[in-house]
Amino acid sequence: MRLLQMHQFKTVHEAYDYCISEGNMIPKEEIDDDKIKACLRIAEEDLQTAKDSISKKRWNSGYKMYYDVLHQLVEVFLKFDKVKLTTHLCLFAYLCVKRPELELNWNFFEKVRTKRNGINYYETPVDEKDWNDVKLEFHLTIKLLKDKIEEKLK
Repeated sequence: MRLLQMHQFKTVHEAYDYCISEGNMIPKEEIDDDKIKACLRIAEEDLQTAKDSISKKRWNSGYKMYYDVLHQLVEVFLKFDKVKLTTHLCLFAYLCVKRPELELNWNFFEKVRTKRNGINYYETPVDEKDWNDVKLEFHLTIKLLKDKIEEKLK
């Protein structure tokens, strides 16, 4: 399997096609509402931690925590599609391609994914400007996903 960090995709459809061709989508059988509710509670707790980090100007920790919340919520949302994706790239590509009604921004997902990888794997810290560049979209996307998950649970 090729390293995803080294492969650059021009479009979400290129990334999606790559993920499918590499076998990165695993079908799931059932939806467990209790597990989904537990994941939502964990994501909410993590979101509070992310907000605390940002308020204390801990940009790297806050950025990573916001990213983790986003990642958690996308995974939870896709439980309703009965699929699991094996990489973050594939998770976000699937969501953008298969759920166009959400009108999500692929470039945002790629930006925060690669920035988070920079923090975790390449010792590339983020600063206040990096945070300010994405904070609105983080907030809007997280809220949208939480709302959609809660709707599906009703």
